[in-house]
Amino acid sequence: MVGWTDHSLRISVPIASIALGACIIEKHLTLDRKLGGPDAAFSLELEEFKAMVKSVREVEKALGEVSYDLTEKMKKSRKFSRSLFVVKDIKAGETFTEENVRSIRPGYGLPPKYYDVILGKKVKTDIKKGSPLTWELIN
Repeated sequence: MVGWTDHSLRISVPIASIALGACIIEKHLTLDRKLGGPDAAFSLELEEFKAMVKSVREVEKALGEVSYDLTEKMKKSRKFSRSLFVVKDIKAGETFTEENVRSIRPGYGLPPKYYDVILGKKVKTDIKKGSPLTWELIN
């Protein structure tokens, strides 16, 4: 968990800290800046604090949440995506090569971004031509 202790004069820096990953903001609060005190210059009055909180919540909503789960719509469109498939029978212990692995449709195997990663790796078990490539098949 990342926090931000703020002594700036406005609310833009703590708001930006949320966009950069802060989960907690410490900001000084005062009922009236005219009352003075060592922190008065960088303390927020109630309305300013309220505006900061509102802006922080807006930024949090705009950032959204990361989810690697496939939505139903994404699951239905997988057949149109590319993924890695075994295109020739491979025996256990052999190596994944450009000749036996390709990026083709449908998208039921590993994403194509892993193509260079798996080339040269050893095969864990016999794999039939036409099988989608999964991490479980790679040593």
